[in-house]
Amino acid sequence: MNEHFRIAQKLGLMFRPEETLPTDIKRWAIKQLQFPSPSLGIGNVGSDVKPWPKIFQPSLDEKAVKLRIHWETTKRERKKEGGFTEAAQRANDRDNLMYKKDILRFSHRNVYGSDQLRLRLMSFWANHFTIGSFDSREVIGHAMEEAILANFNDSFSTMLYKVTTHPGMLSYLDNHISAGPNSNQVRWAKANGEQAGLNDNLGRELLELHTVSPSANYTETDIRNAAKVLAGWGIDIKGNPLSSLKEQGGTTNLWDMYKRNWAEPGNKIVLGKTIGTGKGGLKQLTDFLAAHEHTIMHLSTKLAEHFVSDVPNKTDVNYIASAWRQSNGNLDQIHTAVIERAIASKEPKFQLPMTWLFQVLRLSNATYFMGWNEINTSNNSLKFNMQPMQIFDELGQNLWAERQPNGYSSKKEEWMSGEMFERRIRFADSIWTSDSQIQSTSFIMDRIGASKETRKLVESLHGMSSRSKKNQFIALMCSPELMGLENA
Repeated sequence: MNEHFRIAQKLGLMFRPEETLPTDIKRWAIKQLQFPSPSLGIGNVGSDVKPWPKIFQPSLDEKAVKLRIHWETTKRERKKEGGFTEAAQRANDRDNLMYKKDILRFSHRNVYGSDQLRLRLMSFWANHFTIGSFDSREVIGHAMEEAILANFNDSFSTMLYKVTTHPGMLSYLDNHISAGPNSNQVRWAKANGEQAGLNDNLGRELLELHTVSPSANYTETDIRNAAKVLAGWGIDIKGNPLSSLKEQGGTTNLWDMYKRNWAEPGNKIVLGKTIGTGKGGLKQLTDFLAAHEHTIMHLSTKLAEHFVSDVPNKTDVNYIASAWRQSNGNLDQIHTAVIERAIASKEPKFQLPMTWLFQVLRLSNATYFMGWNEINTSNNSLKFNMQPMQIFDELGQNLWAERQPNGYSSKKEEWMSGEMFERRIRFADSIWTSDSQIQSTSFIMDRIGASKETRKLVESLHGMSSRSKKNQFIALMCSPELMGLENA
């Protein structure tokens, strides 16, 4: 595989047929860090690529209003004689739930966007900061866009704080119902025979997964104290009118919802660091954790495993970690170090199913995802017609699925079963079947500079029939080279 596509495979999503290849691939990759990230897609299968309609990109407040309408409609319809009819439920979901459109917009951006490296990094960080549950899926897309992507040119400390305080994260890990043991809320609950108390889910994941990792040897006391710092943050956004938000948190800003009556008074100590009382304590904590040496090494290793090599060497990890320290956690400098090590390393990098799918679609120019006007319809022009949620569920990698907080592994051993390989074969088959305008296998091999081994594999299936051409396409897309399993 030529250098352009080798780097695009490791760091990005591959070049589409109409894209001009850059003359300096390293300079191109680093410039991508500052590239605009418009939401591009198609309204209907066969239509031109253009920006997504603003109506399908609601703000957090607008999403919350829709969620409240959905919840109130559901309660009202269930009280009616005969209950909630299937037709009424579909209409309510269509009008007031956005997650299906968010998943489609994410898919379109990855297939049609020119900011491929930023999108790969966004998926990495979205998986690192896992948010995946039924209650939070309506705002997962917003968290990816506004908490992660919008902070790419800032510091890790800023991103960490913005993700930690996002309503999606707070509801996913039940922090919105967490109250300090000595808070006014707990005292009131005890006096009135109700339940209230500390939930340490987010405090635990903040230390274990998002920052320092178990290598820091934190204790259960550290976890509990982190949870006390977090107590009071968050609210159930679907069940609260604006007047209630103002009363509980002193603001209608859902991303700044700190309920003082639920907060734990006094200072807290986490990993030897004294964290002050009040709302500002959380920023103190996330700043401290973001700059911690164990965070630097933990995340430098994760970045190297995802982008550089399946088994990165110490030089790769230390190079990224050094950039982290020298820049005080500046993400531009951290990501630049990742780019430099990925380019320097000649080791192959296995591509996870979701990334592989986007790369196949970009290389082949296939139309596989429906348009935004078709999200609630059945489009017969797509022979393998699945909703985006179903596609990613079937692939086994879905950023909107309910899953463990540690996200999906970057280690290839987790994805190398016969079943997972068979899924890729079925998807390659259906991609070929879905679009008669797909690029030929020979064109793709010539454009990417496929290896002799890959060409030999594909040519062994040569024939004149359409079935032979399909089998060649499947062989190419599921070859070790296109999956990142061999030196290309």
